[in-house]
Parts: sequence; structure tokens; C-alpha cells
Amino acid sequence: MTPGQALTTLRAAEARDGVLDLARRRDLLARLAAEVNRRAEDIAAAADADFGGRSRVETMLADVVLIAESALHARRHLRRWAKPRRAAVPFHSWPSRARVEPVPKGVIGIMSPWNYPFQLSFAPAIDAIAAGNRIVVKPSEHTPRCAALIGDILAAAFGGDVALTVTGDAAVAADFAAQRWDHLVFTGGTETGRAVARAAAANLVPVTLELGGKCPAIVLPGADLPGAARAILQGKLLNAGQTCVAADTVLLVGHSRAAFDAACRAAGDAVPETAIVSEAQGARLDRLSAGAVLTPLAADGPGLRRAASLAEAPDDHPLLREEIFGPILPVVVCDDVAEANRWIADRPAPLVIYLFGADAAEEAAIAAATRSGAIVAGRCVEHVGFSDLSFGGIGASGQGRTHGEEGFRGLSNLRARVHHARFSLARLFDPPRGAMAERILKMLVRQV
Repeated sequence: MTPGQALTTLRAAEARDGVLDLARRRDLLARLAAEVNRRAEDIAAAADADFGGRSRVETMLADVVLIAESALHARRHLRRWAKPRRAAVPFHSWPSRARVEPVPKGVIGIMSPWNYPFQLSFAPAIDAIAAGNRIVVKPSEHTPRCAALIGDILAAAFGGDVALTVTGDAAVAADFAAQRWDHLVFTGGTETGRAVARAAAANLVPVTLELGGKCPAIVLPGADLPGAARAILQGKLLNAGQTCVAADTVLLVGHSRAAFDAACRAAGDAVPETAIVSEAQGARLDRLSAGAVLTPLAADGPGLRRAASLAEAPDDHPLLREEIFGPILPVVVCDDVAEANRWIADRPAPLVIYLFGADAAEEAAIAAATRSGAIVAGRCVEHVGFSDLSFGGIGASGQGRTHGEEGFRGLSNLRARVHHARFSLARLFDPPRGAMAERILKMLVRQV
């Protein structure tokens, strides 16, 4: 099935059956949670096979538990989210009534990447279904077993009148992005995101872009250095660093590179349980790090399991300018918080800034001087699993929000509804206007 055929099929289903009411949406969300849990071992096996070695625990947490919890969270809160909100009416239009109601947009296209194939297909699907939409999902061709299983799970949970899956290569993805969706959600690299946004713009399709960026971890003088090193490495080693919110660079303020090196070595095993997804991905990391000084923290594991490495490079090196997406962690020493802020401001805004050891004044200074999708203190990556916390970037790291109520609202049409009263002061401005209209106009001007 082509993207166009899938879109046509679901438009016909919507015309035939109408939009999904709240009861149907709540049932579909419960079905997705149950189906993901039922197929949990299949999900872990498919990811392990596609990656040539992927941690079962990581898959269970990121691609099973997170999704089941998110679906059930949306189901629990859906009635409140979907309730129309009263809007204030200016006094000259009293006693007219106005409200804003979230209604479905229609058919949503979802383009998901390979690094968390199930999570990044199903999380936007939850937002879309909660908002009453139908969906077409295009999983990554780089994880084909996962893509096939995603289609099976969506069919079992939602049925072909609500959700369809389209598979294929880059040409199919380009065709997908060019369709007249009612909204398009893309998760992936920034450059591909730009191409997707251009294709969508040709049809005036609104987009949600979840991209990447260089997420810095700032280690401040007040940090417990061993604890900070451990938390940063744990986030970095998750999925072999192939995580858009993994710490991409460490900025040390008040700590030496040698001390951080030692703290990382003391943190324990630095070999990810998950492999680099492909030889091509490994070759990309080699090209990216060429000319930098790498300090491996352990020996490489079997297959494409690469040990984490700390890196030192000049400021104009690609490692300090491009998203790494692997177990390489550049370390930069900054004289003070102001220099760390300048380092961040000199680059596109990241998805998240991590803070370790920041006091209230330092955190406020960093928040005021930088732009990011989130600021997180004390740990890395885990905030993505907070079902009620909106997730997204700004600028080159993305636009729009997913997860929770903000994800629901982002994929809803926030429609205005107004019921005008039979009489209000505003009627005095209807032609022909008399002296009373002029007096009221003067009163309104003085009030403003």
C-alpha cells in the first residue's frame, strides 16, 4: 500500500464511520497498552535482531513500559483533556457565550526513526488517537523486523479502519512526507526534518518535528563529580548513545578534565549492552571523530558493541558541532557558567540541557541565557518517560510538543464556538448608528 492509498482509505473510513468518539478512543488506547504488553517479548526479540544485539531491559523500558504507561495515562485523563474550555467574552458582547473545543484534525501521518522504533511510532500514535484522529505510520526501513511488528500491533490494537502502516525506503518516505495529511509528525535528524518540513509546506500541512541537537551536560562546582559522571554515562550508554536526548557534550565548570576522566573510569562497565545499529552507523562515527583524541573507557564488546570514549577536540571539530548519536562523549573545560552559556548559545538550541551541581542562582542564569526544549537536573534521559510531561525541542531541535495533554492538544483542532445573545451593547454598532453608538465608542476607548 502506498502512502496515498493509505490516506485515501482512512479518509473513506472517516467519511463512512465518522470521527472517533471518546468511548472508542479510550477503548483503543487500552487495546494498544494490552497489545504492547502481550507482544513484549516479540518486541524485544525484533529489536535485538535488527540491532544485532539490543539490551532486552532497555527495550522493555523504552519501547514497552513507557508506551503502555503513556497509553493508559492518556486514557485516564482523556475526558478532562477533551472537555471544552470556556472563553471570556468582552462586556459589550454580554451575555454571549464562547468556548474552545478540541476536535479531531482528521488523518495524521507519523514518520518514525530506527533508534527507538516502537516508542517513536506508538507515542505520537497515542497522542493522535487520544485526539480522535486516524493514523498512518511509516516506520524506518533500517529496522525491518520492528517495522513489520509495528504494523501487526497497530492492526491488532486499532484495526484497519483507524490505523495503517506503510513500509519502504527513502523514496517511500519522500512520498509519505508529500501527502496531504491533516498533520504530519516526524522524528529523526535535523537535516531530514528540514526536507520533511519543506515537503509538508507545499501542501500547508502542519508539522510536529522531533529532531536532535547537541544536548550539553553542565557539571558545576557544586556537583558530586563521581555521581555526575555515573549519571551522564548511564544516559549516554543507553541504546549505545543512539538517543536524541543523550548527553552529547560535557561542559566542566570548576572541575578538571583529568578528574572527570577518573570519575568516568570509576563509574563501572562502559560497554553498552546495545550495539551500533549497522556498519554504516559505525563508519559515520569513525568519520565524525577523525582527528579527535579519543580515550576509550573500556574494550569494545562483541559485534558492533562499542565502548564509550571520552573525546577532546578543537572547537571547530565536527564532534563539537554535529550531533554524535553514538557512545562518544566530548569534554570541554569552561572557566565559568558564562562561558558554558556562550558555548551553548553558539550552537543550535538543543532538546535538553542537563545540570549537575547547580544552585538556584546558577540554574536561573543558565535558563535565562540559553534556549532548549527542557532543562533537567540530576539525571539524564529519564524525563522522557514522564507521561504527563510535554516533550519537544525548539528551533533546530524541533517544533511542537508530544506526550500527555500537550501532545493531545497539538494534534487537536482547537475550534472556537460562539453563541451570540439576542441583544448586547455591541448591537448598537450595527448600521445605522446613532448618537448612543458614539457615546459607547468613547467609553470603550477610555477603558482601553
